[in-house]
Amino acid sequence: MDPTVFPVLAYSLTSTRQSLSALHDLAQFQMRPLLSSVEGVARVEVTGGAQDEFEVAVDPARLAAYKLSLADVSKAIGASNVLMANGRIEDHDKLYLVVTNSTITQLDELRNVVVSANGNANGAQIRLGDVAAVSRGVVPQWMRVTADGQDAVLLNVYQQPGANSVAMARAIRAKIAAFEPQMPAGVHLSNWYDQSELVIASATSVRDAIMIGIVLAALTLFFFLRNWKITAIAVALVPVVMAATILLLDVFGMGFNIMTLGGMAAAVGLVIDDAIVMIEHIVRRMREAGARAFHGRVMAAALEFTRPLAGSSAATLIIFVPLAFLSGVTGAFFKSLSLTMASALFISFLVTWLAVPILCDHWLKPKDAEEHQETRFAAWLNRRYAVTVGRVIARPPLVLLGVMPLIVIAAFAFTRVGSGFMPSMDEGGFVLDYHTQPGTSITETDRLMKQIEQIVRANPNVATYSRRTGAGLGGDLNEPNKGDFFVRLKSGKREPIDAVMEEIRSQIDMQVPGVSIELAQLMEDLIGDLTAVPQPVQIKIFSDDPRTLDTTARKVAARIGRIQGIVDVNDGINPAGDAIELHILPAAAAAEGMDPQAIAQAVTDMLEGNVATQFQSGPKTVGVRVRVNGARQMTDTQLGQLQIRAPDGHLFALKRVADRVSVTGQPEISRSSLKRMVAVTARIDGRDLGSTIADVQKALGDANLLPSGVYYELGGLYQQQQIAFKGLLTVFGAAIALVFGLLLFLYERLRVALAVLAMPLLAAGAVFIGLWITGIELNISAMMGMTMIIGIVTEVAIFYVSELQALVRDDEMPFDDALQAAGRNRLRPIAMTTIAAILALLPLAFALGQGSAMQQPLAIAIISGLIVQLPLVLLLLPALLKLLMKKQPV
Repeated sequence: MDPTVFPVLAYSLTSTRQSLSALHDLAQFQMRPLLSSVEGVARVEVTGGAQDEFEVAVDPARLAAYKLSLADVSKAIGASNVLMANGRIEDHDKLYLVVTNSTITQLDELRNVVVSANGNANGAQIRLGDVAAVSRGVVPQWMRVTADGQDAVLLNVYQQPGANSVAMARAIRAKIAAFEPQMPAGVHLSNWYDQSELVIASATSVRDAIMIGIVLAALTLFFFLRNWKITAIAVALVPVVMAATILLLDVFGMGFNIMTLGGMAAAVGLVIDDAIVMIEHIVRRMREAGARAFHGRVMAAALEFTRPLAGSSAATLIIFVPLAFLSGVTGAFFKSLSLTMASALFISFLVTWLAVPILCDHWLKPKDAEEHQETRFAAWLNRRYAVTVGRVIARPPLVLLGVMPLIVIAAFAFTRVGSGFMPSMDEGGFVLDYHTQPGTSITETDRLMKQIEQIVRANPNVATYSRRTGAGLGGDLNEPNKGDFFVRLKSGKREPIDAVMEEIRSQIDMQVPGVSIELAQLMEDLIGDLTAVPQPVQIKIFSDDPRTLDTTARKVAARIGRIQGIVDVNDGINPAGDAIELHILPAAAAAEGMDPQAIAQAVTDMLEGNVATQFQSGPKTVGVRVRVNGARQMTDTQLGQLQIRAPDGHLFALKRVADRVSVTGQPEISRSSLKRMVAVTARIDGRDLGSTIADVQKALGDANLLPSGVYYELGGLYQQQQIAFKGLLTVFGAAIALVFGLLLFLYERLRVALAVLAMPLLAAGAVFIGLWITGIELNISAMMGMTMIIGIVTEVAIFYVSELQALVRDDEMPFDDALQAAGRNRLRPIAMTTIAAILALLPLAFALGQGSAMQQPLAIAIISGLIVQLPLVLLLLPALLKLLMKKQPV
């Protein structure tokens, strides 16, 4: 399946003055071609309404009196409606096509069709009007479609894979605006779903997050540097990098969406980091060289910093390599985000390496390199750090003990953090799936759904809705007792979508008994369809005994329904509706001169009717259906009294040649891995997936619940979560291995590589603390943020070790003194990059605006790692290097 299986734009046509067939014709023959011409549209489907048809309701008594059959009537109608090319003739110099045209287009023409030339006692012709009532009707249908309480016709627009939904929706709205003056009087066109609104709102939210993040990062830089030129150079790097990233994404065929914009927002802090460390190094070297060697020293400092900058950028970039191999839903959602971030960081490295030195050389003056007077806070911080790092280096084992609280709290938080699959967000609308008892008529189902419609309309948060009975949102056909709603909520201030869904769910449960419902946001419903797993909780129960299987499924459904947070439980037993089987008796049928097939066809013609012929009426084809009058609604006894005409003309009742047996609907047979099973499903409300499944497993562990020979497997989104987590853990391990290999390449010493690698691993543990404090679930977005922490913290640690190496190698400083000096030199840039990155991610962490919740777990995970990054790199790393490098300094 493809994500475009659901429409991206949908309209409803309603009217109190036009018939449903007129609305269907308007949608099918005018609006569908109009919208299909828009670029990016894959198809436009019309659902609901009615299609015109001529109806011939035959009177069985009159038919019997004239010794005629339904087949005779159908044959006569078909033979009278002829449009045929007979051939060509030449008349001197002219060529003519001979065409027989005796088409029937009017009711009077149809009534006058001769069924029998001499069928009555007087030998007069018997016409169709003598044996049947002829009228205009509609094609029989087992579907109902409404919108906002009125019968409606729906126009569902599907986009082509890779098309721009925003541009497509804009073009469609323009087409509809131009068409509206031609709309028939009394027709109301309403938009009940527009995916582009969510995309635009989400993109706007993420765009605002990017702008707020840039401003906050700029204020941080100015607070530390107190120089507007240096701040401007660092901040100017961001739009340049973002513009280049957009061009690169266009080369890859990627446009703006929630994930690509989220990747840009998450990359802002890291882009500024690159500029800060390069500028800070250049300024420090400029200050050391003085005014006379100013310009020459700028380029020399940039060249000197190339190796640390390249190594640190590589540490962040290589973690995206394993992400390219993710598949399934995880890969579909996060490949675009990871590709965006990798592109932005690679371009950031190039711009920082090439453009920043040039800007500094041409724009900065010697006075810009002069150290500004420290604020009291900065002076106090430097003094405290100097004292602290001195003590740390003097007693490194004490620092290792100081890390234990972080490890213990992280381990405790790990046990308390809930787990989920995809981040949830308010999409502004939801799907309400429903089904009534199997075998419920379309009329009864429609009556129950009108009660649900009243509940939906009465909710003050609902803007509009559409309802399908006998069909689904994706255009699929259903049984007459099944269907769905799509409910669109009001924009602006309203209750959260989860609260609205719970209100409607509870009111339906209380007021409309006998209806089973499931509520989910569209993206969750779509993910379920894409993975063939419609619900978060799915318990596959296996047994070879059908009765035991059904009994166990009902018991399991009742048991898990008592678990807190479990809603919309379905026992998975889907019986068909009741049936009446006709067991034709071959001997009795032969006695009447017929065989079982002929009798079955005669019954079909009487109940369903048959389309005897068709004729063209403008752009549409109209059928002529022949059926027995009153055959659609009858009792079992009346069914047995149906009169069938034998080939010799005599009539006999159906009950003479067939036994009628009432059959209870049999359950649907499902198999998994070729084994018979029933899937009990449920949704979750107000709880995380992991803890809910733990309670489900505990309930299933009851020895009295599953009889001998019955076993279960867990499916649903939990199974997809486990698959995704396994993939992301592999990516996490691969990222650690790649970073470790890079560190070995950079430093060629195992102990140094291990000491540096310990920093991101400890920072990754802090992610669980952040998720626990904020109440965010551990999902695939948070795990991606935790993976990125490996590269981000390693990048900062590389800067520290590079500074340490320079002091030991170039300045020949004693190792203990170099450990302290490296920390003092890197204190300000590390503090600036850390605070700037945190502030740049803060808008995403607060999930400001619609759609930004998708990146919230990722932002919180990264911020959690950044918070502990400062003490880990500036205190713990010197202590570890002191312990590990006693005999062999860096």
